[in-house]
Amino acid sequence: MLPDLAPWHSSRDFRLLWCAGVITVFGSSLSFVALPLQLKELTGSTLAVGALGAVELVPLIVFGLYGGALADSFDRRRLVLWTEAALGLVSVLLLLNSLLPHPMVGPLYVAAAATSALTGLQRPALDAIVPRIVPHEQLAAAAALNALRRQIGTIAGPALAGGLLAFAGLRWAYAVDAVTFAVSVLLTLKLAPSPASHDAEKPSLRGIAEGARYAWSRKELLGTYAIDVLAMLFAFPLAIFPFLADDLDAPWALGLMYAALPAGSFLVSLTSGWTSRIHRQGRAIALAAAGWGLAVAAAGLLHDVWLVLLLLTVAGACDMISGIFRSAMWNQTIPDELRGRLAGIELLSYSGGPQLGQLRIGGMAALTSVRASVSWGGLLCFAGVGLLALGLPKLMAYDARTDEHARRMRERRTAVAGPLGGEGAGPGPQTPDADPATA
Repeated sequence: MLPDLAPWHSSRDFRLLWCAGVITVFGSSLSFVALPLQLKELTGSTLAVGALGAVELVPLIVFGLYGGALADSFDRRRLVLWTEAALGLVSVLLLLNSLLPHPMVGPLYVAAAATSALTGLQRPALDAIVPRIVPHEQLAAAAALNALRRQIGTIAGPALAGGLLAFAGLRWAYAVDAVTFAVSVLLTLKLAPSPASHDAEKPSLRGIAEGARYAWSRKELLGTYAIDVLAMLFAFPLAIFPFLADDLDAPWALGLMYAALPAGSFLVSLTSGWTSRIHRQGRAIALAAAGWGLAVAAAGLLHDVWLVLLLLTVAGACDMISGIFRSAMWNQTIPDELRGRLAGIELLSYSGGPQLGQLRIGGMAALTSVRASVSWGGLLCFAGVGLLALGLPKLMAYDARTDEHARRMRERRTAVAGPLGGEGAGPGPQTPDADPATA
């Protein structure tokens, strides 16, 4: 049941990336709570808070796809480094706005859009680095450890944010976020270079289209994207947590609400040893997404804040199970020369869905009520996942032991690892015959 620590022991770069990530996620979680709360205080509108999703969506789509192409064409470490520094500057912008006698609403939306764009540029490169620095057989364990990293930050961040916002104010949340980005940049500087393969093409629409054609040809991959988008579109409740806390007469629980989802994910990550022994990952993804929808629906129906927090924790556990198996399937089957572009498409599925979900839940809450928006969204998620499972036989039949793409990647990495004397320690020399995924 304990996490498999093999990637941590076998790869120095994985350790550096993990530590930089946990620091960044911790700081970003502070702003993640502070920004919608500041919007609520300035506007008092559920629609204004939900509109954050709409503001973030277009930059995420455009820069996510382009970031995937960049990750296949340039040094991935350099992309991560520069975008990390730029994200730190956005935190400084939020801090400066919060220090004004009358903070403005406009910069909050500008910061949200800029963060979304920079995340779109960075995340494909981050995801595409992992298969290069971790042995193939350890990719599922690496996905679980990366999930654990995110959850440590997203539990501690909102929990601290609740205290900071209550006793020190918004400015301290933004200030701590800016400092964490500075520390993360210093750690990222220590990563080994992760250059593009020798025959990589420059980023282009044709290259992006090539990645999209590959994704379309892999119906089991399409299934993972579709299920995640649907689950987040209908059952992503974070945008109206400030209003739900008020509805429950428990404003003190706002930080706990934001922490409950990652707490459930953390529990799964902390006991994730079993995930390496699950081979029918498509079925696990569908079952976990259905559980997420049911837990969110039940949370919207209850009036006891502690039961709501418990159900949000269960929802977070289901979401993490789905995320671990999605990441494992992607990393085990996608060729390195397409990994960045496919990571851009994946970014749209697991980040674009929440942005649309914020708009959906905020708009529906304005038309009906906070509780109805949460509970009906969860039920629609459950029903939609059931329909997708029936219509996606390749996803439900996927088996990592026998799938042709997974088998081809295993053979490819084994063939290259032999003459290079092992894998997982970071990228080595780029030769015409060497696959950079295993160098």
